[in-house]
Amino acid sequence: MKVREIMDKEFVVVSPGDSIVDASIKLEEHRKFTTAVVDDQKKLVGWITSLDVTRGLREGKEKVSDIMYSKEDVVHVHQNDPARLAVLEAAHHNVVSIPVLDDDGRVLGVVRTFDIVKTLSSLYEVKVSKIFEALTEELKGVSWDELMEASAIVTRRRTGKRVKPEDYEKRIKNSTFGEAIWATGGLENFFVGFIAIGELVIARKVAKARK
Repeated sequence: MKVREIMDKEFVVVSPGDSIVDASIKLEEHRKFTTAVVDDQKKLVGWITSLDVTRGLREGKEKVSDIMYSKEDVVHVHQNDPARLAVLEAAHHNVVSIPVLDDDGRVLGVVRTFDIVKTLSSLYEVKVSKIFEALTEELKGVSWDELMEASAIVTRRRTGKRVKPEDYEKRIKNSTFGEAIWATGGLENFFVGFIAIGELVIARKVAKARK
């Protein structure tokens, strides 16, 4: 997934020469807390937040250029960057939104923490069975039944509970990715188990072929 797939294209911009009052009105009308400052070619030159606007008005500043962060101080990503980079940058720098640029430095959109949460939420709602179907497609020659048998064995090894393949199949068809992560104790544990299933089903396949 690329940044361009999760960015908000309905964004507003201001210019360095705009008055702080006009900028505050634009932010209020569009219900935005941050906005990019651009030049005549829509290239990023700075960034302001609603807090900057409030401070500027209180201190008697007049122009956006008086309160904006310079481009060098603005965390930004490019449209073709992996979406995960925007997530990592937002978390690392503790910001609520990040401008998205093209190769020429023009602002194309904004990634907001709301967009990130919305995207992650949709991924969490993916059925676990869909992930297993994708694994079956990758493991050429492995049937769905063989995958379920291996899954049941790995589950028994990891939990000590005996699970029938058909019960495991029923479980993953009724569970979402998010539920599975919580149930297994985290993303890492989920994928460790997922990898173990893949390794076992291949090992069983090879063993059968040798008989």
